[in-house]
Formats: sequence, structure tokens, C-alpha cells
Amino acid sequence: MSFLPNLTERLSRARSDLHIGVPVVVVDGTASALVLAAEALTADRLAAIAPLSPVLTLTAKRAMTLKIPAYDGDLARVALPQAADLAWVHAMADPADDLRHPMKGPFHTARGGDVKIHRAGIALVKSARILPACLVAELSDGLAFARENNLTIVDATTALDTQMSPLHPLVAARLPMAVSDAGRLHIFRPDDDAEEHYAIEIGTPDRSKPVLARLHSACFTGDVLGSLKCDCGPQLHGAMEQMGTEGAGILLYLNQEGRGIGLANKMRAYSLQDQGFDTVEANHRLGFEDDERDFRIGAELLRKLGFSQIRLLTNNPKKVAKLESCGLTVTERVPLHVGQNPFNSGYLATKAAKSGHLL
Repeated sequence: MSFLPNLTERLSRARSDLHIGVPVVVVDGTASALVLAAEALTADRLAAIAPLSPVLTLTAKRAMTLKIPAYDGDLARVALPQAADLAWVHAMADPADDLRHPMKGPFHTARGGDVKIHRAGIALVKSARILPACLVAELSDGLAFARENNLTIVDATTALDTQMSPLHPLVAARLPMAVSDAGRLHIFRPDDDAEEHYAIEIGTPDRSKPVLARLHSACFTGDVLGSLKCDCGPQLHGAMEQMGTEGAGILLYLNQEGRGIGLANKMRAYSLQDQGFDTVEANHRLGFEDDERDFRIGAELLRKLGFSQIRLLTNNPKKVAKLESCGLTVTERVPLHVGQNPFNSGYLATKAAKSGHLL
């Protein structure tokens, strides 16, 4: 029996390390590199990595904002200027002050060669729910470097693997609620130590018939604080009330805050919206895609709970298509038109125009 961490456990450790500013070593065959998250970078570690001639790796979305050509398609590799300091790196990664202090070029970007390790670095910082930007410095012997510095080693292929981590039922218990005294809460935990997800069973749904279901992405600001910037809170409570009225339903509460970018990045996006950008533009300026959520999680939870046919409460046709592509049968899309107010009219208009929501 070995006590050494397996590939999945190394991946989890790497995410945690990057989140607190500790570098990791990413390997791909005989190639290897030191990877540091730009957001968590310190002056001491910047000074330590500088002799290794690192490049700042940005997503194509962030590069577009900075007017940097993304020669690698989905990312850009920017050489650090000789005078680059911590403030420069942070400003390249974080768009908070873009309008106050527009970035000045010229930027020297790399092109050609293998960028698998750089791509893996971006995948790792995204999964750590921090800004998608990292410093990458090639190493002549990454394994020896990792041993000497007690760093986590991650295989690039493992970091880029898009296969969903298996979800396991952890516990379920009866939960009487305002909408139904016959309720049950199920907790699911993934193998890779990412966020846990919840299934709220209302009444006693018949597994042999289409169940009224909703995939609800966590929204701390809307669900808990009653934010008027979105329609999430009213959608959550409206869906549960409808399930209570019908006597049965299943609501999946998926911990994919801010369309999968995490609460801190969502607040960064809100700050950019205060500067005049819409919700999609704000995500792009941060370096994220329009939507970073993984709807396969919802499909897997429904299957584990014994449901194969659903009546989906959503205004998003793409969500219907995603679930059907995962093998579920969506017999009906049930509209959920609640929560519109003067504060979120622009947000809802953007959802309709750019994300295809039927409002």
C-alpha cells in the first residue's frame, strides 16, 4: 500500500498551492516548467523566478482586452519586460484599473512551440477560482527542482483532462421546508476535492415519470442577500414554490457561483459592470469565457438519484441542449419568469441578447 498521492490528489493539492501563492511544477513528457498564479504572486517569488525568464500566460479573452495577439489561439505568452515589477504583473492579470491606467506596449509575445504546459497552467488557476493568468518558467529538470523545493508535481495531461470527477453521495436526510414538509437534502462530494453539490428533493417524485427539475447555480448575492442585480434569488424560491405546489420536484443546487468563476471573480465582474461593461464583457475582460459552468454535474446527479426524464425549469435553451447531450430526456422546458426589476433590466437584456435566454 502506498501513501503517495495519486494523480487526482496531486491535482487537488496543486489547486490549493496556487491559490495561496505556492508554485507548482507541471510536466509533460521530458518537458517541465514552474507555474505561479499571477494573482497570488509576491515580490519575493517574482524576484526568485525572474532569472528563469518566465512568460506571463493569459487567456485569449484577457489578451484581447490588452490588445495582445493570441498567437496560440486560446492563450498568449507575454515576455516580462526587464523593469516588470509586482504591480505590472497584477495589472496585466486584473482589469480593475484598465480604464484608469491603460496598458502601454509594446508587448513581446512568444509564438510557436508546444504550449501544453502553459495551457495546463491556465486550467489549474481557473479551477482554483482565481484570475486566469500565470507565470510559466521552463525548467531543465522539473522533477529535481520540485524535490529540492518541496513542490507539488502535476502532469499536464491530468490538468487538462476534461473528464468530470466522479460524484459520490455523502449523506441524505429529511428536511421539512416551507414549500413542503416532505423534503430531503442530498449532499454529493467529488473525488477531486472540488466543491460539493446539493440535491433538494421535494415531496416523493415518481422516478418512472418526468420530474419537475431545476439546475440552480449558487448565487450568494441573490439567494442569500436578496441582490437586485440578478434574478437568481427569485428563480430559486419560485422554482421551489412551484415544486411545492405540484407536490414533487428536484432542485439541484450546484456550487458554480458566478457562472463557474467563483464569488471573488464574480465581485470583480460586478466592479467592472460599475465601470459600464455588461456581464459578458466583464467576464471577458477578466479572462473568462461567457459561461464556465459544467452542466454535466447536474446530469450526473439526476442519474444518481434515479431520474432520466425531466421537465426543466429554465429560460435557457442551451441548458436543455446540454442535458440532452448528456443522455437525459427533457420532455418540456418550463419557463421561469420571475425577479425582473429596474436594477437588473440591463443584465436580463444581455442574457437574452448574448446568451440566448428566452425572457
